[in-house]
Amino acid sequence: MDTQKVHQDHVDIFPSKKSWINLESIMQVQVISEVGAYALDPISGWRAGHPGKQTLRFIFKEPLKLRRIRLVFEETELERAQQFLLRWSSKSTDSYQDIITQQYNFSPSGSICEEEEYEVDLDGAVSLELQIDPDIHGSEAFASLKQIQLA
Repeated sequence: MDTQKVHQDHVDIFPSKKSWINLESIMQVQVISEVGAYALDPISGWRAGHPGKQTLRFIFKEPLKLRRIRLVFEETELERAQQFLLRWSSKSTDSYQDIITQQYNFSPSGSICEEEEYEVDLDGAVSLELQIDPDIHGSEAFASLKQIQLA
């Protein structure tokens, strides 16, 4: 199995809006763990319809060459420890390869937003999969994603 090199930036310098891909025109979002049609709204994001682990799959109309992935999570109500796994699939394989697993804590009285930006080298990406465990301690938390950006 090929392991992808991932570099996480901890700097508040992001590419300009012009360098991010307009995702609305090139991808479809599937929520694997829920029934029905869902959309990732560019302003309000996405929130699960029921508590517990969720899987979002971003399917691209054409294979992409991805160099940066930015994820934004927000929680203003509950103190919880969230974990996510980000994976990708290329046009040459049907299986998913892990990019990164990340865990962090939300606290309404402190940290309510988590922004993660990763430098990647993904040629021929046909989909990304984001598995979210909204609380690894098992509370009835709802998974959500405020924003995803790709370059």
